[in-house]
Amino acid sequence: MADDSPVQRGCPSDQLDSNGSRGSTSAGVSDTLFKILGRLRNGNNSKRPGSDQYIPLTRQPRAIELDSENTDYVDGFGSPIDETFEEWPDSEPEPQEEAQTLTIRAVLIGSMLGLVVGASNIYLGLKTGFSFGASLFGAIFGFAILKPLSTVLPVYLGGGYFGPKENCTIQSAATAAGGLTTLFVAAVPAMYHLGLMTTPKQDMNRLFLLTTITAFYGLFFAVPLRKYYILQQRLVFPTPTATAYTIQSLHATATPSERRTAEKKIKVIGTSFVFSLGFKTVASYFPGVLWDWHIFWWLSRMGLKSAIAIDSWGWWLEFTPAFISAGALSGLNASWSFLAGAILAWGMIGPLTVNQGVTFGEEIDAGKFPGWMNYMSMTSSDPIHRPSPRYWMLWPGVTVMLVYSFTEVAWSAPMLFPSIKTRISALLGRPLYVHATSPHDREDEAEEDPASPEDQIPTWQWTFGLLLSSLGTLVVGKYAFDMDYLVGVVALLLAFVFSFVGVQASGTTDVNPVGTIAKASQLVIGGITKRQGLELYKAQTTNLIAGSIAGQAASHAVDMVGDLKTGHILGASPRSQFYAQLAGSFLGIWLSVVLFVLFASAYPCITDLGIPCTAFGMPAVQAWRSVTEAVTRPELPIPPSSAKTAVVLGIISGITVPVRQLLVPQRHRGWVPNWSAFGLGFVVPQTYYPIAMVIGAHIAHYWEGRYPAGWEIWGYSLSAGLIAGEGIGGVVTALMVILGLDGGVYGSAIGCPGLQYCG
Repeated sequence: MADDSPVQRGCPSDQLDSNGSRGSTSAGVSDTLFKILGRLRNGNNSKRPGSDQYIPLTRQPRAIELDSENTDYVDGFGSPIDETFEEWPDSEPEPQEEAQTLTIRAVLIGSMLGLVVGASNIYLGLKTGFSFGASLFGAIFGFAILKPLSTVLPVYLGGGYFGPKENCTIQSAATAAGGLTTLFVAAVPAMYHLGLMTTPKQDMNRLFLLTTITAFYGLFFAVPLRKYYILQQRLVFPTPTATAYTIQSLHATATPSERRTAEKKIKVIGTSFVFSLGFKTVASYFPGVLWDWHIFWWLSRMGLKSAIAIDSWGWWLEFTPAFISAGALSGLNASWSFLAGAILAWGMIGPLTVNQGVTFGEEIDAGKFPGWMNYMSMTSSDPIHRPSPRYWMLWPGVTVMLVYSFTEVAWSAPMLFPSIKTRISALLGRPLYVHATSPHDREDEAEEDPASPEDQIPTWQWTFGLLLSSLGTLVVGKYAFDMDYLVGVVALLLAFVFSFVGVQASGTTDVNPVGTIAKASQLVIGGITKRQGLELYKAQTTNLIAGSIAGQAASHAVDMVGDLKTGHILGASPRSQFYAQLAGSFLGIWLSVVLFVLFASAYPCITDLGIPCTAFGMPAVQAWRSVTEAVTRPELPIPPSSAKTAVVLGIISGITVPVRQLLVPQRHRGWVPNWSAFGLGFVVPQTYYPIAMVIGAHIAHYWEGRYPAGWEIWGYSLSAGLIAGEGIGGVVTALMVILGLDGGVYGSAIGCPGLQYCG
């Protein structure tokens, strides 16, 4: 999908967040985009004194002049731009003043694009816990859709001038709509695995209510955070800032070169999206040939009998455009850390525990295929004394991710909490202690908001909305999920605290730790329910609902503040953005639930723990379920040897944080393992995901090193299109399953183990 330390080329929490929580917008591309910002800031822009806004010069570094007297250009790969390339007219009217930035077309297109990302995140999140923000995707795809339509359609059908501020409205609606699906890759399936709910179709009303109470609290709370973090603190917010400059560059079409570049970006993202969607759909009918390459199974059929054991441990290749692209965006550090964890877990410790009689597998077909085993089951009649390797690996993996992430947050505490007094003052609208204001405080208080009064969000609107959403959360929690009012209040207070931590961290480092630190809410709520002496069913329901409220609401607040930063740079109206976020959230509630029901209907294993789930690893679901069980059951359901391994690896991962910060030079920190990604390798048994990511990371590393301008221009567009395309391809495949037209009915099992369909 967090809780993860920054890595080369960006390792977002949302990408490596096993909690199913999305990091700050599309944080996976943050470091790459920061390089773009570095060029814009240092070499191609001037800065207003005392401001975080940069004035882009006319020519962005997307095309490089061959010489100062030549008007020819080269592209990012060093090749001359083809002058026969079909281009827009040589001259274009001066940009108009945008009279209307909050439009129906912008909100609808943004919300739909947000749901495209949301659908992709359900698909990818259930597989590995990765997720991607909708901000940059919405900005680029929104431009690609609305720019042509604005010129060919009449005004009454949605045509008319389309500028950067309206483009900002699109990405605001996209972020709000796309951020609500994270519930359905973590806490919600965990509730079904624990037997706390019936079926998604029967529970649709409750799912709508749960999504609603987590959607608006964070949105309203983001409004007062804007003044402090954006106007006074002037935090960078790397990805939202990069989104703003991307929007500026897309609309900067004053020269033929800029128009050519914008048109090429549209074609790249569109072509990659269509290719990935089509390939995923077609490959579902021929999975053993086009998608999964079971090399060791094939070798076992050719006479190398022992190779079947390697296939049993999940070692094969998968041609997945989404995870190859995820590796390209995450970089070598995150990808290799993920693969290193998988190698240690599923290539070394797993086989060793089976050999020593600590864990146990199940024979699949001993008569036909001796040695073909299933080690991936999560159920067992005695999980403590006869666990499966997958269940055994869960505890070290989750422990490593939690310890590493909490240590990162604790280590950053001086950065995160230096100005609690000022923050409270900002919320109250007055100094907390008048006599104690420092010169810095006076400077902050004197700073004026650049947005005009009519563009400001009325105080009564966000305060009334915050009060109403808080009361709604308590009422829904009580009557829909039997959650005590006291627990509901605690969950809202935790969301309040997590919002501060998340916005500060995201604005400074582009890493949103809310997903992991929300686990603290489960620990707090677990302590409350134990003192109340609640029965197991109610205690577990309360734990998951309260944790969802705290984590999702805070994560949504972080996303919304990031959007407001994008609008601040572009000079967009905060009020228009706020209304776009409201509309996007409202539409996202309905469509998110429908998407989850669709996936759950096509793949019953998502909600039924007793059904083997080869299509989805569901690491975030496992993490939420395991923490819930640990804090509510009288006896910890952890095998002793697994617990000891978890303690050792947890200590090592925690020590890594101060060692890296104090002893490792900055230039060498890329070699220090990312332990969140490492732990994910234990939790996700599908080893072909980190393999695909490592391949993608090396492709990007070569591309960026050999043709850096080319990577900066096209890298994200290509990767975003491939990721979104595969996600929507997963939605199409789910529809085919429901209609009975999927590869399991009409596809081929050629190349699959045991000639059993493996799509």
